[in-house]
Amino acid sequence: MITLSLQDYRSKVLGCWMGKNIGGTLGAPFEWRRKVNDVSFYTQDLGGEPLPNDDLDIQLLWLVALEEQGIDLDAHTLADYWCLYVTPHWAEYGTAKNNMRSGLLPPLSGTLNNVYKDSCGAFIRSEIWACIAPACPQVAAWYAYQDAILDHGNGEGTFAEVFCAALESAAFVLNDLRALIDIGLSYIPQECAVAGAARAAIASYESGRSWQEARDAMLEDYRGSTHAGVPELTSPTDREKGFHTGPRGWDVPSNIGMLVTGLLYGEGEFDRTLCTAVNCGEDTDCTAATAGAIFGLMHGIEAIPERWIAPIGRRIKTACLNLGELGYFGAQLPQDVDEMTRRTEEIAQQVLAARNLPVRLVDDAVPGARPSSEEGSSEAVAGALVARDPYARTLDTLLAKPFAPPEFDNLGGTIHRFDFFEVAVDYGGDPLVRDGQPKPVTLCIRNLYKVQDYVNIHWYAPPGWSVSPAPDGKLFVPCGWLALGASAAVTFELSTERIEAPVTRFAVELTITGRPTVMLVPVMLVNGNLV
Repeated sequence: MITLSLQDYRSKVLGCWMGKNIGGTLGAPFEWRRKVNDVSFYTQDLGGEPLPNDDLDIQLLWLVALEEQGIDLDAHTLADYWCLYVTPHWAEYGTAKNNMRSGLLPPLSGTLNNVYKDSCGAFIRSEIWACIAPACPQVAAWYAYQDAILDHGNGEGTFAEVFCAALESAAFVLNDLRALIDIGLSYIPQECAVAGAARAAIASYESGRSWQEARDAMLEDYRGSTHAGVPELTSPTDREKGFHTGPRGWDVPSNIGMLVTGLLYGEGEFDRTLCTAVNCGEDTDCTAATAGAIFGLMHGIEAIPERWIAPIGRRIKTACLNLGELGYFGAQLPQDVDEMTRRTEEIAQQVLAARNLPVRLVDDAVPGARPSSEEGSSEAVAGALVARDPYARTLDTLLAKPFAPPEFDNLGGTIHRFDFFEVAVDYGGDPLVRDGQPKPVTLCIRNLYKVQDYVNIHWYAPPGWSVSPAPDGKLFVPCGWLALGASAAVTFELSTERIEAPVTRFAVELTITGRPTVMLVPVMLVNGNLV
C-alpha cells in the first residue's frame, strides 16, 4: 500500500494546475511559429489574469462529466459531452465533432478523414486523469485512452496522451524524471513516433548536445508541416536548414520530443524548464503548459516561484467551451486553480476507494502518512505502483514489463462494456462500405465474469441489407474467471446492392438463454462510394 500525504497531494495538484496556466500563458504568443525563441519571462502585460487556455478548457469539462456521471464514464459518455460543449471546428476537434454528430463512435470518430489525428490536441488534457488516479498510472492511462480516441483515434495523438498521463500519475511518488519518462514509454507501442521522439530527446541530452541541437535533431526526423502549411511561419534560419516542409497534421511527435527536451534541459528549475520548451518553437503553449504541469506534479506548488504566479493570478479563463448549459454563463466550471484542486481531490478519493487501488490519501496528522517506505529508490517505488483495477489487466510492475491498454489492438473499431461482457466491433480499419461489396465486421465478445455461457446473436438490419453467414446464431464464450481475457470472435459480412443513405445503422442484440441480460451493440457503416 502506498500512502500519500493529503498536504503533498494538494500541493502537487495545485502545482499542476498553476504550472499549466503559467506555461500556457507564457507560450501562447509564440504558438505554431517554427523558430528558435529567446524567452525568459512573460512578454505581454497580463493585468493579473492568465490568457484563455484551451489546454485546460476540456479538462474542466471532464471534471464536470465525472461529477455528473460518476467515475465509470468512458469514451462514449465523453463523446456526448464533446458534442454538447466543445465549440471549435478546427483541425482534430472539428473533424471529430463532425464524425460524432454523424453517429461515429470513438475511436472511429477520431480516425475517419482526420488528417490531424497525429496532432497535439489530446496530450494537453492528460493531467486530469493523473490527478484523479495518483500513483496509479494504469488507471490514468485507461482514462487517458478513453479521452484521446475521441479526436485522435488510431493516431499518434492517442499515444501521446497515454504517455503523459502515465508519467504524470507516477510523479505523485517519483521525482526521478528519467524513471518517469520510462514509465510513460512503457504504456505505448515502442515503435510509435511519439516514443521515438522522446527517446531522441533523451539521446541528445545524454550525449551533451545543447538544447538547440536537440531541437534541430527533432525537426530533422519528426517534423510535420508548419501551421496550415504557411511557409512564412518558418524562420529564415530554419528554412535554410530545410525545416519548412513536412506532412500536414504530423505534429505531436516533434512536440512531445520538445516537451521532453524542456523537462530534461530544465534540470529541475522552473524557469529553464518552461522557457526551454517555448524556445524550441512549434506548439509552444501546449509544450510549456504540459511542462509546467509536470513540474508542479513533481515538486508541488511551493517550487513554483511567486514571480511567475503574481502576473496571472489564480483564475482560470476558458476559450472553447459552450457555457450556455454549464451553469450561469459557465458558473458550473471551476473558476480558479484552488477550486479546481479541491474538486479534483473529491473525484480522486472516489476513484481510489471504488477501484480498491493500493493507494490512499492520508491526513497529515496521521503518523507515517508519507510514501517513505520506498522513498529514495525509483525502482522500488515504481515496483510498488501496481494497480488492482480490472481496467489495468496486469499485475506486473511498471518497469518489469511494458504495458499498454489492450484497446490499442482495436483502434480500428469500437468497444462496448456491459456488466458481464465486453464487446469489440472491428471494422477492419474503417467503417466504409460500397455498393455490392460485402463489408466484413467482426464481433469479439469478452467474458468478464466467472461463468461460461452461450451468447445468442441477432442482427437488426435495415431493409435491403443481408447479413451472412446468418443474422442469428450462438457463440460460446469461455469463462473469464479462469482465463483472463477469455473471448470468442465471429466475422459477419454486411452487403446491399445499392447504398441509399450517407450513414446506415445496424444493431446487434446479444442475449443469454435463461438470463434477463440484453446487450445492444450499435454498428454503423458510412457510404464509401464517393471515397
